[in-house]
Amino acid sequence: MQPKNRPPRPHLLPPHRTGTRPAHSARFRSQAIRATAVLASFGLLSACAAEEEPPPPPPPAPSGTPEEPTSTPEPVEDTLTQQGVSAGHPLAVEAGEQVLTEGGNSVDAAIAAAFAMSVVEPFASGLGGGGSVVIAGQDGDPLFYDYREMVGVDGEIPETGIGAPGFVAGMGRLHQEHGSLEWDRLIQPAQQLASEGFEVYDFLATRMTEDLGPEAIAGVQPFEVDGEPLEAGDQLVQTELAGTLETLAAEGWESFYTGSLAEQLTQVEGIDAQTLADYEVTAAEPVSGEFGDYQVLAAAPALPGPALVQLLQIAESQGVAELEPGSAEYVQTLSEAWLVAEETVLTEIGDPAFVEVPVEEITDAESNAAREVSTQSAAQDPGQDSAQAQGDAPQAQADIPQAQAPQDANTTHVSVVDDEGIMVSMTNTLTNFWGAGEVSGGFFLNNQLSRFEAVDSPANRPEPGRKSVTWSMPTIVLDDQQRPVLGIGTPGGHQILNIMGTVLTQWGLQDAPLQEAVDGLRFRLIAEDELLVLDDEPDEQTREALEDLGWELQVWPDEWGGFGSVQALEVDYETGEVAGADDDRRVGSHTVID
Repeated sequence: MQPKNRPPRPHLLPPHRTGTRPAHSARFRSQAIRATAVLASFGLLSACAAEEEPPPPPPPAPSGTPEEPTSTPEPVEDTLTQQGVSAGHPLAVEAGEQVLTEGGNSVDAAIAAAFAMSVVEPFASGLGGGGSVVIAGQDGDPLFYDYREMVGVDGEIPETGIGAPGFVAGMGRLHQEHGSLEWDRLIQPAQQLASEGFEVYDFLATRMTEDLGPEAIAGVQPFEVDGEPLEAGDQLVQTELAGTLETLAAEGWESFYTGSLAEQLTQVEGIDAQTLADYEVTAAEPVSGEFGDYQVLAAAPALPGPALVQLLQIAESQGVAELEPGSAEYVQTLSEAWLVAEETVLTEIGDPAFVEVPVEEITDAESNAAREVSTQSAAQDPGQDSAQAQGDAPQAQADIPQAQAPQDANTTHVSVVDDEGIMVSMTNTLTNFWGAGEVSGGFFLNNQLSRFEAVDSPANRPEPGRKSVTWSMPTIVLDDQQRPVLGIGTPGGHQILNIMGTVLTQWGLQDAPLQEAVDGLRFRLIAEDELLVLDDEPDEQTREALEDLGWELQVWPDEWGGFGSVQALEVDYETGEVAGADDDRRVGSHTVID
């Protein structure tokens, strides 16, 4: 795969404060478990930070929500000699890097990078969207937070699919419970990028001119000049967004839900004051499962983490470790596992505050190894056209699928690890590219609630306060000593399970270098169309073997973004070093800090 042109990397705001990194023992302390039985907090505290009043506890979780963990990831004596940040744009990586070099921890850096991503990838994530995150350390319980959009108090789904955004609340709770630097410091890089601007890069320019882009940015001044979209190389300045970020920095994240910013949001159809005020970030233990010599920590329902574990276990039991990556046998074996996992998502995954999700059954290694699998049967009811529901390759004729850019391939991912070994894997999204195509406060709003229709099952029905099933999948892999060795995630919508499956099977079962696994062929079988979509043309022998299985083959070009951009960091505890991989399908980047 040929490298793509990288966007320039202008230097961000100078460090907010200076000083040497605090000693490890002083940077980390446990806080008492709050009376409300929410998570005990952990924070890596700078030696020069002023002592602050403890933040107020978050509101109690709904009665149906699973219990939150009572201990949190903690560092131990085996600290690392390096730290790392991986994100979907070099400027977001730089924002996280600055935070780490100032003495911030991995959660601080992830927050800063996520806010920066909301500026440089306005089509993918941001204040108008939501997300989820897995956090793990070398000791203590790992954590999972779900701060995705929820249905309003009236239980209605607006035509736009807009739900109450959770991104800001998620960043607020993460900072409140785990942050060490000041809140406004973490927003500074994003605010500067919005106010001073950055150079439009090729993938952003494509998103503005293709598919839903022209309609979304029509009349939105920062993205157009004299009615024409900005081009690659132009400067994008988002003054209104900079003002919103300034308000957030000064007034705190709560202003988004009950303050001045909330008043503006309530003008949007589908968002009301009560729903905003009631918004809750949910926390739980991540889903876990055995995979090779590792343990996978994946997103808890209503996200499809259980299905990822299931896919990996089935693929392993079917002997994928012995197959050549990209070969017809490899594609077929992983596709067999994919169809089972897809059916699980489409029928069994839902919001655990409203339905019981059989996580233990889905992630049971013995049961998955005993499954009979085949690519000859569709993964869902024949009457349901998942390709059209998800925006993927709808058919122009009854028997000839026509390629079309997937609209749900939107999303962005951030992976961070600090020198205490605390790893963060965070995925944020607006759902479709440009979300609902509506703007408030300089940011685009999500269309996440459209996922209730796209994944139409009894486990995924809209109700007040409910969160929908989606494909986002932040993941952390632990070694045989329960230490986080890989933080990984990707955009890609309906393709995410397959993307993660290809990278993890090659890295975890075949000992492929991380970069090699990231560069490998990506694909997804759309069974009801007998259609295999790929991100690159296979060789003639492989093509013939795949066509012999009865599949039509289509290659999706990189500019569609359909096969994501893996952002991953791995840790070597023998050397204390961190390594990453860059995915040239978009403009993702990483840095390692000595």
